Amino acid sequence: MGVVVIVLAAGYGAAAGLLLPRAAYRLSVDPGDPWREHCPQGHRLRGWLGPARCRPPGAEPAGRGAAYGPAHVYGPRAVLPAVLTAGVCALIAAAVGARPEAAAYAALAPLLVLLALVDRAVHRLPDVLTLPLAAGAAALLGLAALLPGSAGSWRLAMLGGGALGAAYLVLHLINPAGMGFGDVKLALSLGVALGWYGWGVWAAGAFLGLLYGSLYGLTLLLRGSATREQGFAFGPFMAAGALTGVLLGGFGA
Repeated sequence: MGVVVIVLAAGYGAAAGLLLPRAAYRLSVDPGDPWREHCPQGHRLRGWLGPARCRPPGAEPAGRGAAYGPAHVYGPRAVLPAVLTAGVCALIAAAVGARPEAAAYAALAPLLVLLALVDRAVHRLPDVLTLPLAAGAAALLGLAALLPGSAGSWRLAMLGGGALGAAYLVLHLINPAGMGFGDVKLALSLGVALGWYGWGVWAAGAFLGLLYGSLYGLTLLLRGSATREQGFAFGPFMAAGALTGVLLGGFGA
């Protein structure tokens, strides 16, 4: 049963990850700029989900295909988000098993991977992703709490979201250049996910996120690839720390 759950979760993650490249490209813009509507060659983008490539002329209706020219890739390739999302979902399934919260965590995984891709590209965590992620985490874990077999606490999840959001808000106020407000909003959803399994898991995931980011920043400094004033995408490390905490909580539940 466990192997089946892991395989199904990985398959779901891979399928969901294949839909992320176009959204990642469209959302990877500087603050204040509109979402991308065209590829680098000027072709209008259709929809938000799918591969980041223009359709070949044969896929267009007669009389319109000539405007598109040869098919070309204009954003992240589908392999990376597919592998990342599949791996995250498989790890969640292995740790949490067939408990209701596993479905909640897996459902949120593609959105978290998309956030990491955008943050990596433009050092930005847009509200259009962070706020739905926080609301989705609260709603899905609330639903999981109503189902038999769940192993966490929705009340602690809500407290964890507020606590981690408040902690990152303090860090943002202390050093706005080093901790963006997007990180504060991402902390809300990650705190909800971590708080589900209790304060021990919450503390571990929160600490590991800071540790992963600090080690990466220190590595950049030692290699001379960055200066003390130069920022980097911190969201992926926050997500990695939260994932580690959730895995620890799942195995220990």
